[in-house]
Amino acid sequence: MRRRFATLDVFTRRRFAGNPLAVVLDAEGLDAAAMQALAREFNLSETVFVLPPADAGHRARLRIFTPATELPFAGHPTVGTAVLLARLDGLTQEQEMILGESIGPVRCRVEPARGDFGRARFALPRLPQHFGNAAEATEIAAALGLELDDLGCDDYELGRWSAGNVFTMVPVRGRDAIERARPDPAHWEAAFGSVGSRAAFLFCREVVEKGHAFHARMFAPGLGIGEDPATGSAVAAFAGLVARHAGLADGEHALAIEQGYEMGRPSLIELGLTLEGGALVAAAIGGDAVLVSEGTIEA
Repeated sequence: MRRRFATLDVFTRRRFAGNPLAVVLDAEGLDAAAMQALAREFNLSETVFVLPPADAGHRARLRIFTPATELPFAGHPTVGTAVLLARLDGLTQEQEMILGESIGPVRCRVEPARGDFGRARFALPRLPQHFGNAAEATEIAAALGLELDDLGCDDYELGRWSAGNVFTMVPVRGRDAIERARPDPAHWEAAFGSVGSRAAFLFCREVVEKGHAFHARMFAPGLGIGEDPATGSAVAAFAGLVARHAGLADGEHALAIEQGYEMGRPSLIELGLTLEGGALVAAAIGGDAVLVSEGTIEA
């Protein structure tokens, strides 16, 4: 059966930058094995399968796959799919759209498409939680091909955080160290575990573009993703670390996180935080997306 698909570049306004995404429409009748096979065929960080909504108030139900596994939630698939569906719906004004994901309903605000470009922002369906201590700094440095002195950024601490997917947060002194990072398979399991995402999110305060808050890289070989150009679910988890260590006042804050520069795919993820009584009470991820291709695939 021929099924429609589209690809978009997400967290960018420029084609062939950002994080590429495949979205398979008309996905009814595909089982998990078929979806996983299609995700391997597209071989992008994530492929989304759009299904009829389980709830009458939702726009669609999504299943999200990396080349290696299914995810309960992910950032650039949520933004990109919301933009694509709004375009297909002929949206003419900003509107809320609820997408059903395995983690639960995800509330998005979608702006009307401007040609092939669109913009979406979603509230985190689950606030980030500290998921335990990270491995020893020496092990993490070895797994990333770095020196122990390369680690550290302000008061940020190594740790494991999750807003749906678990990441080890790795503060790094500057862009020179981040650019030198290379995953070492011989040390990866000792540093990042043998099950789950086994993903590392590196960040520093030294940025490429003025006005951005953090520069980042993300490695997740366990998900079939050597390196990801832009990782919304990692930034969602990172929100917990920022709320704990950045010394932000109560109220709303907007931070821009740049990623993908080392891959030649510059990306910009917008993180919104709301603090009350010194605690994080809400967070959101937003960004742009641009349509790249449309077609059909036999499945």
